[in-house]
Amino acid sequence: MIEWSEHTIQSPTWESLMAPEVAVVLEGYTYFECPRWHEDRIWVSDFYTYQVISAREDGTDVRVEAEIPGQPSGLGWLPDGRLLVVSMRDQKILRRESDGDLVVHADLSEYVSANVNDMLVDAQGRAYVGNFGFDLMNLAPVETADLLRVDPDGSVHVVARDLHFPNGMALTSTEDLLVDETLGNRISAFAVQPDGSLGERRDWASFGPVPGGPEMETTLAEIVVAPDGCCIDGDDSMWVADALGSRILHVDPSGKTIDEIAFDSGVFACGLGGSDGRTLFVCAAPDFNEHARKVATEGKLLSIRLEPLG
Repeated sequence: MIEWSEHTIQSPTWESLMAPEVAVVLEGYTYFECPRWHEDRIWVSDFYTYQVISAREDGTDVRVEAEIPGQPSGLGWLPDGRLLVVSMRDQKILRRESDGDLVVHADLSEYVSANVNDMLVDAQGRAYVGNFGFDLMNLAPVETADLLRVDPDGSVHVVARDLHFPNGMALTSTEDLLVDETLGNRISAFAVQPDGSLGERRDWASFGPVPGGPEMETTLAEIVVAPDGCCIDGDDSMWVADALGSRILHVDPSGKTIDEIAFDSGVFACGLGGSDGRTLFVCAAPDFNEHARKVATEGKLLSIRLEPLG
């Protein structure tokens, strides 16, 4: 079996390399995912303390917003302001009611065979949810996965099939849903129909051929970019974490990588926020190996100030 320490990736050379100042917002946690800016606070899921937390932009006034024994991941809000949280291991979406109680919004266990993961909730309250598709952390044979849509009434629908680890998502101004396929070397685009269903998959950005074969070692050797958590900018460009490359890529709407921010640690998700929307929050940790992250507190939330859009 391949060892975690052997996971490496060769970085291509882009046209430019950003070297901005990086600030630490939060530290001493396990493994952050899904940074979301909401009600003037940055919200994140900490996998192995099983908490959703929020803080001010500078990391002060930290609050525990929810405790999720099934391990929190994707975050979003219904139009009426109620929080939705992915509970990964029991394959549910939980909803925080106005009194703070957590209830089951949707049970996805009938539709998935592994951990549920990232989530995007649109303005109508429809939640698009990805999942691993296989036992990633124990390096099981690679399998594709379905993308699900959960409507505000909790009903579950399969909206895309055979994706290569559907992960971070974003909506463009033209109502395309962008889906990072972490083990597919690509970001896929789907036209969103009025009822929330999706059109045919097409490449939005392709970083290399889709890896072939079921073995994790083979797949990892063929990965050029492993797109993970992401966010859309005001010009419909995407900031996307490369889960195997210790970097954030800036990809323009044509699918071209125009910038890279390099880090000395792994980075797995990013989100825009701050008082003017120009702070990029980045989830960082040494790696994504749950066996190591569960027993360490090396997870950090970083921030980078971006230039205003021209």
